Amino acid sequence: MPDRTPPKIAELPRPDTREGTPRRVGVEIELGGLEERRVAEIAADTLGGEIGLGGEKGFVVQGSAAGDLEIYLDTALLKRPEGWLGESLHSVARTVVPVEIVTSPIAPADIAALDRLLGALHAAGATGTASGLFAGYGVHFNPEVVSTDLSDVQPVLSAYAFCEDALRREMEIDIARRALPFVDPYPRALLDGLAKGVIPDMAALIDLYLERAPSRNHGLDMLCLFAHIDRDRVAQKLDLSSIAARPTFHYRLPDCRIDEPDWSLALEWNRWVRIERIAEDSGLVRELAREWRAHRDSLTSVRGDWTRKVAARLGDVA
Repeated sequence: MPDRTPPKIAELPRPDTREGTPRRVGVEIELGGLEERRVAEIAADTLGGEIGLGGEKGFVVQGSAAGDLEIYLDTALLKRPEGWLGESLHSVARTVVPVEIVTSPIAPADIAALDRLLGALHAAGATGTASGLFAGYGVHFNPEVVSTDLSDVQPVLSAYAFCEDALRREMEIDIARRALPFVDPYPRALLDGLAKGVIPDMAALIDLYLERAPSRNHGLDMLCLFAHIDRDRVAQKLDLSSIAARPTFHYRLPDCRIDEPDWSLALEWNRWVRIERIAEDSGLVRELAREWRAHRDSLTSVRGDWTRKVAARLGDVA
C-alpha cells in the first residue's frame, strides 16, 4: 500500500445550511483495474458494511464508515445481455470504462474513510487517470449548497470561474481528461457575463449560464443545481434526461490519482474549500471581476497571463 498521509480535511467556511443543518457532500470516484465485485469486497473489508446486489448498477455496500456505497461499471449505455456475447462485451468495456464508487451524502469529515478505502484499492491493483490514454477517470464532489438564494450561489460560481485556470494549472489535469470532453474550461463569455455587473436575480444567472455554458462537461457543472431551482427554465434549453436535479454544486474537475502516493481525496476537497473561502470574501470576488475586465480589455494579454495573476490569489487562501 502506498505511503499515504492525507492532509487534514478542511472545514467549509459555512458548514451549515441556512436552515441550520450540517452540509453534506456526495462523492463519486472513478477507477480502473478491478471488477465491481472486488471493489465491493474491499470496501466492506476496509469500511465495514454489508454487500448486496444493486440491480443493473452492480453492487451496494450498506452501512459502511462512509455511508452507503454504490459500485458499478460507469456507463449508461452498457447493459448485460444474456449469453457469452454479453459477458464478452462487459469484459472489453472494463478496459476503457471505469468502475464508479458513489456515496450517499456524507459529512465532509468522512472523506477520510474514503481515503483509507482508496489506499486499500490501490494495494489490490486499482488504477487511476494516468493508467492509459483513454483513462479519463475523475473524482466528483457534490457539496450541498448553503441555500438556493442568489447571494449563496453566484459568489461560488464566480469564484470558481475566475480561479479555474489557475486551479487547473495547479492540479496539472491529466491529458486524457483534457482531451476528452469531460471537464472543458468555462468559455470566456461566461466570465465576461459574471464580471460585467450586478446580476439581478436567479433567473438571470441561470439564463446567463444556459446561454454561455450550456453543457454538463465543465469542471463545475451548475446544471444539476439550476434544474433543482428552476426545472422548467432549464428544460426550455436542454434535455433533462441526463441531469439529476439536486441542491448541490457538482464539482467534477479533479483527476483520480489513486496510484500516486502524494494524492488524496482530502487534497482535492481542500481545493474546493478554498473556492468557497474566496466566495465568502465579497471584496475579493469584486476585485477578481474588475481584474478580469481589465485583462479582457488589454490588447496584449493572453489567457496565460490571467492564470499567473490568479495563481497568487489561490496561494493566499491555502
